[in-house]
Amino acid sequence: MNKLLLNLAITAAAGSLLFSNQMSAQESPTTPKAGRVRIIQGPEIELAKEHLTIIRWTTNNPGGSPVHYGIVHYGTDPKNLIQIAKSPIRLNPAHSSTIFRVRIDDLKPRTTYYYTVGSIEANDASDGLKSPVYHFTSAGVLQQEAKRNR
Repeated sequence: MNKLLLNLAITAAAGSLLFSNQMSAQESPTTPKAGRVRIIQGPEIELAKEHLTIIRWTTNNPGGSPVHYGIVHYGTDPKNLIQIAKSPIRLNPAHSSTIFRVRIDDLKPRTTYYYTVGSIEANDASDGLKSPVYHFTSAGVLQQEAKRNR
């Protein structure tokens, strides 16, 4: 009898694994869209190495689709920010704020870069957030803090 119950339990467990839908188990609920998305902290340099930098900022929870992207437009000319870096994030509907972190790779050492930050939904719809232009100098200089252009 115990062997029969064990076989039934194994069969049921295997069947549920084979026929389960992984996407439905990971799907987050949609968060109500914020009336206005604003930066409440940062942006700031979280990590600076010779060829990469991570920029972090916090906004109120933008809401909308569960998957969002932090976006950094950057370049060496403050009037021509044509390079783009983005990183995905999954919104937590229980949190009132969201921390974005975006990694910028392949930087030239000891070079000043200008950037703006923003965020978009998975469907590329903007959250309506675009920061002023900031700048940093890639590693080689002891500059760790983002500075707003004046």
